[in-house]
Amino acid sequence: MAASSHHPSAVQRAPQQLRTPSNRKTIYDRNLNRSRTAELSRASFAYLFGEMVSYAQKRVTGIQDLERRLNEQGYPLGLRLLPLLLYREPPRTSVRPNRILPLLQFIHGPLWRQLFSRTADAIEHSSSANNEYMISDNEPLVNQYISVPKEMSQLNCAAYVAGIIEGVCDGCGLKAAVSAHNGGTEMWPGKTVFLIRFEEGVVEREGLLDVKK
Repeated sequence: MAASSHHPSAVQRAPQQLRTPSNRKTIYDRNLNRSRTAELSRASFAYLFGEMVSYAQKRVTGIQDLERRLNEQGYPLGLRLLPLLLYREPPRTSVRPNRILPLLQFIHGPLWRQLFSRTADAIEHSSSANNEYMISDNEPLVNQYISVPKEMSQLNCAAYVAGIIEGVCDGCGLKAAVSAHNGGTEMWPGKTVFLIRFEEGVVEREGLLDVKK
């Protein structure tokens, strides 16, 4: 019957707006690594990341193909982390980096602290290529729970983190290709160097901005 369309259950309610606590803290501001379940949280990460690597390993043609897939898995996370981290920064510093050096400092500091509860270990500028920079991590968390067979010794699963960095760079409009490389030393056998290769247009724009100063 036509009258059934006027039944109270058919009345649509206006959507309620989400309430934000007065201190602006939400569930997304919680740092799991500082809770009492830190060990459980790390164990969960180890399991999930291991499954991600296993999934990426299916039907790959070699080490480079596997690292490319891990990079692609991390890239969307970098794009989404950027606005979240900027939101959490104090108002005077919550500005999207639009220069190379501030971007590298953002990756070295806020991004690394969000991901690993500490800063990265070093930032370097390549002496051979003007568009290449390196960020080093002496003990990448993502490699601590992965057992790499001898025949795949060149594999670096931190390619996933390289994808995150690449997503952050692109999100800031400073397009770059990022890759992870084994840079082990006697003191830091698991050291990884993230090579950030900016597009030539980014470097040219940087030079023009320096001239205008």
